[in-house]
Amino acid sequence: MALRLYNTMAGRKQEFVPLKPGAVSMYVCGVTVYDHCHIGHARANIVFDIVYRYLKFAGYAVTYVRNYTDVDDKIINRANERGISSKELSEEYIRAFNEDMDALGLQKPTHQPKATDYIPQIVDLVSRLIERGLAYESGGDVYFAVDKFPGYLKLSKRNMDDMLAGARIAPGEQKQNPMDFALWKTAKPGEPSWSSPWGEGRPGWHIECSAMSMDLLGPSFDIHGGGKDLVFPHHENEIAQSEGTTGKPFVKYWMHNGFVNINQEKMSKSLGNFFTIREILEKYDPEVVRFFIITAHYRSPIDFSDQNLDEAKVGLSRFYELLKAADELLARMPVPSRIPCPTIDDSEREIYDRIELLEERFIEAMDDDFNAALAIGHLFEAVRGLNRLIAERRFEQCPLSLAVLADGVKKLRRLGDVLGLFGSEPAAWLEKQKSAGLQGGELTAETIEALIAERKQARADRNFTRSDEIRDELDAKGVILLDSREGTTWKLK
Repeated sequence: MALRLYNTMAGRKQEFVPLKPGAVSMYVCGVTVYDHCHIGHARANIVFDIVYRYLKFAGYAVTYVRNYTDVDDKIINRANERGISSKELSEEYIRAFNEDMDALGLQKPTHQPKATDYIPQIVDLVSRLIERGLAYESGGDVYFAVDKFPGYLKLSKRNMDDMLAGARIAPGEQKQNPMDFALWKTAKPGEPSWSSPWGEGRPGWHIECSAMSMDLLGPSFDIHGGGKDLVFPHHENEIAQSEGTTGKPFVKYWMHNGFVNINQEKMSKSLGNFFTIREILEKYDPEVVRFFIITAHYRSPIDFSDQNLDEAKVGLSRFYELLKAADELLARMPVPSRIPCPTIDDSEREIYDRIELLEERFIEAMDDDFNAALAIGHLFEAVRGLNRLIAERRFEQCPLSLAVLADGVKKLRRLGDVLGLFGSEPAAWLEKQKSAGLQGGELTAETIEALIAERKQARADRNFTRSDEIRDELDAKGVILLDSREGTTWKLK
C-alpha cells in the first residue's frame, strides 16, 4: 500500500505523491520564543519528528524546515517586563527550546530559520503584494485585503459573512475590512524595527512563514504542518499571501495534529493545568512522554494526565524488559543459522510468522496516515510472542527459536528508531525508572533487595506465611516481584 495522508485542504486521505520523485519538502510552524514550551508544543514537534523519520525510512530525501518566530508582541512585552532586549529574550528561549527538543529525542530539521534573519525577503514579499493590488499601506502599517483573494478561507472552510458579522476593527488599526490582516506593522517607541518603504517597522506574524518557507523550499512544496489551532488564521493567511504573490499552489498537503487536553479539560493557564515540558520531565522520563504521545493517532485529541503517563511508563517498560531479557539470553547462547526445527507447533508457527511479517505490518500502519499508534500495537504483539519464546525455553531443542528471537529484537530496535524509541541500554533504562519511581518514598532499592533476601530465606525455611507477607507488602507499595529459575527480580507497577 502506498503512503496515504489526511490532507486538511481536501478533507480526506490522499495518496502521497511528492512534487519531485524521491524527494520531500516539508515546513512546520515552530514556536514563538518568549517562554518555555508546554506539552502541546511537545506533541506537535514529536508528531512531525516521526513524519520526518518515517519519510526518510521510506527512502525519501527530506528537506525539513521548522522556524522560530523571534519578533512578536509577546516577545516585546516579556522583554520589557524583564528589562532586556527582545533579541536577548528570544535567544534565551531558542536555547531552551532546543534543550527541550533534544531531551525528547527529536532529530534536527534541515533548516531552523529565524524570522528576523528574513526581513529583506519579507519586505520584498509585502512589496509584491502591494504591486498586485492585494495589499495596501495605511498609516505606516500594511494590510492584506482578504476580499481581493478569491480563495480566502478555502483551508478552514469558514463562511466570510458569518465571520464579518462578529468582526471589529481594533482601536489604532486602520483597516479597510475587519478581516484584513497585518503584513507589516509601524514601529512603536522602544520596539525593535527595520527599515522599509513604509517606514520603520516590523513584520506581522503570518508573512514570516511565507517568506521563510518559499525561500528555502520554493513557491510550492509538499507538506505544511502544525497544530489544528493554526488552520485559522495563520495557515489560511499564509495561503492567501503566498499564492497571491506567486499565482501558484502554495502547499500540496496540509497536516494538522490534534489538541492536548489536561485531565479531560482544555489546557489553560487560567485553569491552573498548564504544564511546561521541563516540569513534566522532572517527573517522567522523556521517552515515556514520547511513548505516551505516540499511543494516540496524531489527528485525535489526547488526554494528558499522571495516570495516562504512568500507563505509558508501564507499556514502554514492557519493551525494555523484553530487550533486556533477550540481550542477556543472546549474550549467553550463539545464534545458529535459520534451520527448521524437527517439530513446530501451531503456536510457535504463529510467533515466527508474526516476527517475519512485523516490518510489513509496521509499514502498512504508518502508510495509513502515519498511524504510529497502530504501529506500536504491532510491536506489542511481537513482544508478547518473543516473551513466550523466552518463557518456554525451547532454544536447545529448536535452534530456530533463538534465531527468531534475535531477528525480532533487531526489528524492534530498527522500527523503534523510526518512532524515536528503544534507543537506551535496557538494563540502565529500567534501573533509572526504578530509582525515579522510588524517589521521595520510604522504600529504596537497597531495602527492596533486603526484603527479597529475607523472603528467599523464609521460603528456604518453609515459612511461607512470612514469604507471602513480604510479597503483599511490596505489592501494596507498588513493587512487583518476578520469580524465575535465576532468582527474584522486581519492577515498579
